[in-house]
This record gives sequence, structure tokens and C-alpha cells, in this order.
Amino acid sequence: MKSIMKISLLSLVMVFTFACKKDKASAVVGEATEVKTAAANSSGTGYMVLPERSMVSWTGSKLAGKHMGTLTVSEGEVFVNDGKLTGGKFTIDMNSLNCTDLTAADGKADLEGHLKSPDFFDVAAHPTASFEITKVTALEGDVKANSLVYGNLTIKGISKQVGFKANVFDKGNGVTVKSPEFKINRTDFGIKYGSSAFMDVVKDKAIDDEVILSVVLGATNG
Repeated sequence: MKSIMKISLLSLVMVFTFACKKDKASAVVGEATEVKTAAANSSGTGYMVLPERSMVSWTGSKLAGKHMGTLTVSEGEVFVNDGKLTGGKFTIDMNSLNCTDLTAADGKADLEGHLKSPDFFDVAAHPTASFEITKVTALEGDVKANSLVYGNLTIKGISKQVGFKANVFDKGNGVTVKSPEFKINRTDFGIKYGSSAFMDVVKDKAIDDEVILSVVLGATNG
């Protein structure tokens, strides 16, 4: 009997571990930290982020389904030393919020307008969001990423420290930084509309607190 219980427990642990590995990684979130001075945070070669080669992708969900879209990176810079990311920052144009899974006939404009309203991102008052790197550590043996990037993410004027995995490709006169999908909790940034944790919401109308993001930065020094 004890052997059977041990085998069952081991099987449960294996299933749980496998499920966690399949799930999108949640970002490491904490209080914002003091950003290093420009001189200390810019060792190596500086690269200018190109908006046409950069993007933040997002997915928001609720029980009835999900929506996904993009945001434009309007400007930024990254620094690379010996093929490794050492620092940088970038700005996100919140007015560029685009829902890619809806058409005009499906209510695309209505959803985008609601997401830009004070219920969510309050774009009129907070037209940009930003991310400023505070630390980068190398990752070994991870097929999805070679770096762990920490920085201060600011949305709606609220800054939190966020950490996520990323691949950094140094091409000499250009750099690409690309993250796998990761999650942040929108309520950490004061976005509580439709959250069952803060509002009395009918279950099938509740909007998930976690939002899936991914980042692509294309930059050049030429």
C-alpha cells in the first residue's frame, strides 16, 4: 500500500512539473529599483532601436476567449559588450495599441478604444510605457534564451521591477533582442477593470489578471 502511494505521489509530481514547464513563464515582478547611471549602464557598443524592426506583442484572456495584438516601440537604445547585452531602455507608444484578431465588423475599434480608456491603460493621460534595464545575467543550457533581463517596467506611471528571458543576437552592425512569451499581472500596474480580485464580476465576464507579452527589439549602430 505504501509503495502504491509513493508511486502515485511521484506520478503527481511528474505531471505537475511537466505542466509547469509547458506553461508560459511568469515574469519576476518586484518593486522598481534605482536605475544605474548612464555611464554604468552603457558599457560596450550602443545600438539605436529601430521602430520598424521592434514590437511588443500581447494576449489578454477571459473565460469566453482571448484577444491579441501589438504595440509599437517608438524609440530606445541597447548596449552590447562582447556579444552580451549590458543595458538599455525603450519606449512603447500606447496610442499604437492594435488588436490583430478582430476586424472592423467584429468590433475592433470598440475594443481598442476601451483598452485605451481609463478603465485600462488611460492612454490620454499616459501615452507611453517604458522599460529600462537594470541588470542582465547570462543563461546557460536554456534552448529558448541566453540572457535573463531585469529592469523597471513603467505602465500608467507605476514602475515595477520585471525580469524575463531573452535571446540576444549580436550581428556586428546590428543587434536583435527577442523574448519568449512571459506573463505580467496587470493589477500590479493599477489596471483592475474586470478583475475578480478587485470587482464583483460574473465569472464568465471576468478578465484574467495575467497578460502574456513578448518583446522584439531590432537595433543598429549604422
